[in-house]
Amino acid sequence: MTKPLIVVAGPTASGKSGLAIQLAQWLEGEIISADSMQLYRGMDIGTAKVTAAEQQGIAHHMLDVLEVTEEASVADYQHQTRRIIDQIRSRGRTPILAGGSGLYIRAVTDAIEFPPTDPQLRAQITAELQASGAAALRDELRRSDPESAAVIADVRRLVRALEVVRLTGRSFSSYMPQRRYEPAVEPVVQIGLRVDRALLHQRIAERVHQMRSQGLLEEVRTLEAAGLRESRTASRAIGYQQYLRVIDGAWSEDQAVEDIITATRRFARRQETWFRADPRIHWLEAPSPQLLENAVEAIGPADG
Repeated sequence: MTKPLIVVAGPTASGKSGLAIQLAQWLEGEIISADSMQLYRGMDIGTAKVTAAEQQGIAHHMLDVLEVTEEASVADYQHQTRRIIDQIRSRGRTPILAGGSGLYIRAVTDAIEFPPTDPQLRAQITAELQASGAAALRDELRRSDPESAAVIADVRRLVRALEVVRLTGRSFSSYMPQRRYEPAVEPVVQIGLRVDRALLHQRIAERVHQMRSQGLLEEVRTLEAAGLRESRTASRAIGYQQYLRVIDGAWSEDQAVEDIITATRRFARRQETWFRADPRIHWLEAPSPQLLENAVEAIGPADG
């Protein structure tokens, strides 16, 4: 019987890592990170990456696989993670996908096809945008892909949609995912952690202050020397972008900490909105003394 892929999702600071480790111990599992920023080497404190001690001997995958100068790709993540799931199952163990990056989770679990890219074509369309303005490009998209044209507001997505249309002959909207599990990945059981809003805000604040005391400023200084500012993705991560301003002398560390707390709370609300939209998730109240027991019950006999 194929071991299920267990997904542990939810907002930041909801206790996903802790539950994933408990489930891995209970189910003889291995954990795969679904956090797009934990892919980066050296981004440890600011991403609340589990330490070697916290891993308790449980194998963890998709941590520290990129340099900060590299750009994370959800398509690459999909390919690598599905391969790891197959390997974990071949060892007779249970794969556990844990994290708060909703798109990365869906890229693994769902039948999602990512359209190809062509940097040269994208540069050409960007040049057209600068020369002729967005209106002409929107007219082109409206003719070839009215569904996308009706919902795309920002010019970056406009350029990307036209890149896909010209490159593939298909509409950008035809690549939009459906809530349907990828057969090669099934069976899948998704567990979501729901935390009282006031408590979650408190936990976020405590976590950010702990990051400060653990040396987030020094971590960002080290990453800056390694090329953090050159990255389009890593440099924009919450915590890192604020501390780069501290290094620049634009903010005090107190200002950075307060802004990180505010930004993280906003991010947590977006995560909750994303995950609540998926009816396949089994929601559990956290923290709870019965959390592991409730999670195992939600997984049910599918644990093989």
